[in-house]
Amino acid sequence: MENRNLRKERIGVVTSNKMQKSIVVSEVKRVKHPMYGKFVLKTKKYVAHDEKEDCNIGDTVKIMETKPMSKTKCWRLVEIIERAK
Repeated sequence: MENRNLRKERIGVVTSNKMQKSIVVSEVKRVKHPMYGKFVLKTKKYVAHDEKEDCNIGDTVKIMETKPMSKTKCWRLVEIIERAK
């Protein structure tokens, strides 16, 4: 039986779902500035594959790394953690 490599997982908020079967997920990190010590917000965007198209803007989702599906899309939706209110 083959061992699969460990795949990266991220948790973020859906910021766009206007594409077909694709969503944009934003992950926000709080990073401490190396010199001044102030916490700075860093945002990273991921394009993820949403096969069923059931995500809406504002949902908190978990995505997992996968093989490249297009030029920018190499993540897929694992689960919807919390729906937008």
